[in-house]
Amino acid sequence: MRTVYAQARYQDCAAAIDFLTSAFGFRAHEVSKNDEGVIHHAELLAGDDLIMIGPGRPGGPGIYVAVEDVDAHHDHAKAAGASITMALVDQPYGSREYACEDPEGNPWYFGTYRP
Repeated sequence: MRTVYAQARYQDCAAAIDFLTSAFGFRAHEVSKNDEGVIHHAELLAGDDLIMIGPGRPGGPGIYVAVEDVDAHHDHAKAAGASITMALVDQPYGSREYACEDPEGNPWYFGTYRP
């Protein structure tokens, strides 16, 4: 059996957790700090799924998260400061989705697609 977890890197993990929980509705599951009190690993819940974050250079291929009401999610994320990089669109494969970047430039994709 294999389990796959999405992972993102941040220069400021504490600020990232604040943004991701307020803008995208994730919940902090575990936050581990080193002896200096700096976050070196965190796990956020997106529904029943887990996203791991840690220190490092932001960027990468991006993370896709399926949500129930993508229009409401889009509006909330935009109001919270997410930079929308792809407007809401109905895809030919049946998904409605949008793309954005968080304040450190990590790409995020949200939609209704569930394979």
